[in-house]
Order: sequence, then C-alpha cells, then structure tokens
Amino acid sequence: MTRSARRTRRTTRTLHVAGVGAAALLALSACSSSDDTSDASGSPKSSSSAKLSGTVTVFAAASLKESFTTLGQDFEKAHPGTEVTFNFGGSDTLAASITGGAPADVFAAASPKTMAIVTDKNDVATAPATFVRNQLEIATLPGNRDKIASLKDLTKSGLKVVLCDRTVPCGAAAQKALDASKLKLTPVSYEQDVKSALTKVELKEADAAVVYKTDVKAAGDKVEGVEFPESADAINDYPIALLKDAHNAAAAKAFIELVQSPKGQKVLTAAGFLQPAS
Repeated sequence: MTRSARRTRRTTRTLHVAGVGAAALLALSACSSSDDTSDASGSPKSSSSAKLSGTVTVFAAASLKESFTTLGQDFEKAHPGTEVTFNFGGSDTLAASITGGAPADVFAAASPKTMAIVTDKNDVATAPATFVRNQLEIATLPGNRDKIASLKDLTKSGLKVVLCDRTVPCGAAAQKALDASKLKLTPVSYEQDVKSALTKVELKEADAAVVYKTDVKAAGDKVEGVEFPESADAINDYPIALLKDAHNAAAAKAFIELVQSPKGQKVLTAAGFLQPAS
C-alpha cells in the first residue's frame, strides 16, 4: 500500500469516528431536551402552560372567597396573560345560575347536593371531585359576652341567632346538627350565604351565627369561635368540576389542577379547610 493510500484510509476513519461522535451528541442533546419537564425548583411543568391565556370564570361557594382569591392571584402569576374572575355566593344560587345559562368555566360547590343541581342537567364536562371539606363552628361577638359554650346555648331566650338558609350547604349542615341534637332553634334571620350570616355578627346585628370554621378564622378578631361536637356529624364535602360550556377549558383545567395540587391544598388547609376523606 502506498503512503498516499494509507493517509487516505486514516483520514476516512477519522471522519467516520467524528461523525459517530457528533450524532451521539445530537441524540443526547435531544433526549435531554425532551426530558426537561421540571423547572428550577423541581416542580413539574405543564406542556401547555406557555399556551394558557384569557379569562377563567370561576363560580365558587362564598366560604372559598379568601383562599380562592389567593389561588387566583397565584395562577395569574404562574400564567402571564391569564385572568381569573370569581363569582362567590350561595352554592344553590350559583348552581341555578349555571343551569340557567350563566357563562362560567369552573364550579366549586360547598356540598355534593348543590353540585348535583348542575350534574343532573349534564352541565359538567368532568366528573366532580372533592377537593376539601369544611366543618361548622359558632361565631359569637368578641369576648363571647353571652357565654355560649354549646349548640344548646343558642336556644336561650332573647339570644339573636342567625343561620344560613336551609337550601344553602351551611344551613343544611346546621339543621342536620340541630336535628341530631333534637334542638329547635328559631333564628332572627336566614341568610343566603355564609358570609352574610357572619356579617350579621360582625355588625353586631346578631349575637351568634352558625357558620364554617374557615369563616370564623377569616374574620380574625371581629368574632370569636366556639366549637361544638355535633359539627363532626355535619361536615360538608366540597366538589369542583369543569363545566361543559366552558369558554376557556384549557385554563380552567389548569386552575382545577392548582386547587388540587399540594400548593393549592396548602393554601386551603391554612384557611381552615380539612383534607378530603381518603
């Protein structure tokens, strides 16, 4: 073999090795890129997160106001270009609005019974999932001047007590607790949602109200909470669902995922909500 031929073979072999190495590097790079599904903090990335935009309309039980407002702000920060708008109120009223054609993407109710108003009309796109639970508590004036220590104490003569309407989840739960205790209570008013009932006490228009623990906690020093054992038998499950006629289904699904995520659950439990039953 001539010296020239040997040089040609060495050159060909070198080019072949270099080509194989380059191909391997490209494959490794592609694999690394496709497996990069976590952000700097190690949290999973959503493949569609960069595509989310527009408004998400959430109909939610009044007792979710503080925690959902926080989650809405977190969602907007995580997905620039989105906006979360809320309609808070009594679950039964919200359900009736949805079945009546009110535009909404997500419904979070304070009881399965009120969610059923919507599911019975086939107005949901996904099966409702329980994401938290809530328990009742008595809200009294600061200092508890009337010395209320039990559910029975609410039946004292001259005491002005407010309840949620029986069609509202907090009212239905309160009535369940009263029935279980064989107590009869005539309130000075029935309110259409739990926030309205609590406000009566905050404004000193009532001496006490049966509301949720989360609402007592949110009110801070404006009221004083009194626990009662009967509330353990009247705990409400809170279901959430994507609605069939959602105008922004992708973003709505992402918001529901946030609510159900460890981060969302942390916000909700900090507000006083209970974890779903396992």
